[in-house]
Amino acid sequence: MMVAHVGLLSFSSCIPCVPLPSRLKFSFTKHKTLTMAAMSDDPIREWILSEGNATEIRGIRSIGGGCINRASCYVTDTGSFFVKTNRSIGPPMFEGEALGLNAMYETRSIRVPKPFKVGPLPIGGSYIIMEFIEFGASRDQSALGRKLAEMHKAGKSRKGFGFDVDNTIGSTPQINTWTSDWIEFYGEHRLGYQLKLARQQYGDSLIYEKGQRLIKNMAPLFKNAVIEPCLLHGDLWSGNISSDKNGEPVILDPACYYGHNEAEFGMSWCAGFGGSFYNAYFEVMPKQPGFEERRDLYTLYHYLNHYNLFGSGYRSSAMSIIDDYLRLLKA
Repeated sequence: MMVAHVGLLSFSSCIPCVPLPSRLKFSFTKHKTLTMAAMSDDPIREWILSEGNATEIRGIRSIGGGCINRASCYVTDTGSFFVKTNRSIGPPMFEGEALGLNAMYETRSIRVPKPFKVGPLPIGGSYIIMEFIEFGASRDQSALGRKLAEMHKAGKSRKGFGFDVDNTIGSTPQINTWTSDWIEFYGEHRLGYQLKLARQQYGDSLIYEKGQRLIKNMAPLFKNAVIEPCLLHGDLWSGNISSDKNGEPVILDPACYYGHNEAEFGMSWCAGFGGSFYNAYFEVMPKQPGFEERRDLYTLYHYLNHYNLFGSGYRSSAMSIIDDYLRLLKA
């Protein structure tokens, strides 16, 4: 269902999601950039009527949400605010989202909702308040490709590959420990982490062992490619892409980190990117040697995540990619 606000969908799939086992705990690095809200009976209302510069809340409209968070629009005398709440997960999840949104916002490239406040709820859980953006009807693939490439070009890191905090991809923890080498980062913190989850959840030693063989032998796939740490949205599928009322592309609900720009296309099977999108993108960020050979490697991360989130329906797709690469690499 599409509604007139960004930030609505909060999961990384085209289908409903299920919770991860409780033993899979989040691990977040402390970050002091965002001011956490002080506890009150209604910290959301309190912020809107003080720092939000509103004097009256005229209505609160539920606008649905994903399988993880609830979403509401607070209508005030000075405009509207978009609010997401989660009754079971603390502020670090939304803090990671806000840091990602801020990082993308600061590139002054593609439009994203500006986050305003993250804090705990008095009855448990957390909230995030952000800019309300009205959705429009148009979807300009060329504009999306160009703006996304501009973000990748502008958003660079001197720290290497990773992010200042760990965050989530759907409800799966996403480890973002800074790493100087991309192949090491992607092997350990993306593919390797998902393979470990599959072994823990399902006892799937076969996909784990084959996946580890791929990780150890995948370096030739990057031959002659120039890899820079670019700011990535990290979870770019159709539910996280829209446009504003002026037709400008809007992206939302990120799982940001600095990585190889090609990794942004890992959810292309669920994003509907067409030729005009890629043509516009590569005009700004030229295609690297070996692009086609690496495409499935970046798809694999998301298939593994879907396997861990939603079950065995995605296992065969992930295993097929692994087997194809093992044959290609003679590993």
